[in-house]
Amino acid sequence: MDVESEIRDLKRRVGELEGTYGFLTGQLRDVHRAVLGFQEQANERFDTAESELQRFKTSTERQLDALPRALAEIVRAEFERRDRQG
Repeated sequence: MDVESEIRDLKRRVGELEGTYGFLTGQLRDVHRAVLGFQEQANERFDTAESELQRFKTSTERQLDALPRALAEIVRAEFERRDRQG
């Protein structure tokens, strides 16, 4: 094989590799964009879930704090009712 045909063959092969590289680069870019979009959606959902969980936790803590007072009022009312009855 002469040098000129080898050069043409190498140029053709390099062109094929460049085309494949360009195709893969485009595919990778598209996948990266999709992953970033998914990540943003996931972050928003986790933020929403975290906010709802925090509200639930705060509400539960308030109820637990109020429980002793409510129980004391119920017991006191029962003792007063019993005192009136007898």
